[in-house]
Amino acid sequence: MVPQSKFFRIGYGILLVFLIIWVGVKIGFVFYPLKVLVQTLFSPILVSGILFYLFRPLVNLLTEKRLPRSLAILVVYLFFALLVTIIIIFVAPVLKRQFTELVGSLPALIQTAVSKGQELAESEWFTRFIESFNVDFNQISEKASDYLVVGLNLLSSNFKTVIGFVANVFFLVVTVPFILFYLLRDGEKIRDGLLKLMPKTQKSSVKAILSKMDETVSLYIRGQFIVAFIVGVLCLVGYLIIGIDYAFLLALAAMITNVIPYVGAFLAAVPAIIVAMVDSPFMVLKVVIVCVIAQQIEGNLVSPQIMGKQLEIHPLTILLLLLVVGSLVGPLGMLLAVPVYAVAKIVVVHVYHLLQLRFNPPEGD
Repeated sequence: MVPQSKFFRIGYGILLVFLIIWVGVKIGFVFYPLKVLVQTLFSPILVSGILFYLFRPLVNLLTEKRLPRSLAILVVYLFFALLVTIIIIFVAPVLKRQFTELVGSLPALIQTAVSKGQELAESEWFTRFIESFNVDFNQISEKASDYLVVGLNLLSSNFKTVIGFVANVFFLVVTVPFILFYLLRDGEKIRDGLLKLMPKTQKSSVKAILSKMDETVSLYIRGQFIVAFIVGVLCLVGYLIIGIDYAFLLALAAMITNVIPYVGAFLAAVPAIIVAMVDSPFMVLKVVIVCVIAQQIEGNLVSPQIMGKQLEIHPLTILLLLLVVGSLVGPLGMLLAVPVYAVAKIVVVHVYHLLQLRFNPPEGD
């Protein structure tokens, strides 16, 4: 019969999915407590998970020296606190001074960048080039400056958002150390608890998959932090050599944006080029040379040695992902999109493998 054909079965499945979504929207109040729970715990668990993979090698190293695990965790905490204190004492004043100077000169930077852009747009060769694409450069530059000024005004005037951000940071500072402590101390028990849910015939396979998933996620998180730090140091050295203003802030921006593969290199170069435009065209050229050298070292020497080839993502996938997430979430989403996607991809692939073992056990088990 026709209603039993494959086409109709697919149609029934799609209608059933839409019906479930519609019912879920109508009874959304039932899931509100779950929504609040997820929103409250997401950030602390995410930060704790990242720190867990960064701190665990140090904790394991100390436990191998016959130090009790709880004491080893406390020693790592003290070392981290000492490192943060050193950064605050020696680096924070420089960053604060440069940030204050940058904020004070930001209107002038914007005006200079816009005026230089307009001068470029009025040049004869560039005008012919732009006209071939039917693009109004003056209108684009005016809108970009207007949007930037509006964004800065919103950040400065939205007191409620600032208070909420401070409260969230305080909540993270208070809760993350406790969550992280129990993750570092009882992390193995979590894996053992998952293994208890699996049949005895599949425990060895599941244990191997969990170990591989843990190793891959650990490699990605530690590798990204190490690579980003090295890129930041390379950019800082280069910026200090060429003598550009706000070298520490620009290097910090390069370090943060480098967590976005491929695209992060271009994002890191944008603020440095804007600052260099105020100086001279020759400074812009020197900034471009520094950024290119830093990214070549990172792409050809650092990343292959630290990251290997286990976590490669196609550039087209990254571009589409950034376009979608940027439209839905904004700049912060673009910063987190690729790392979250990479980790989620690892987890989904391995969980799918686990489900295959769970419902389709290998022959002979």
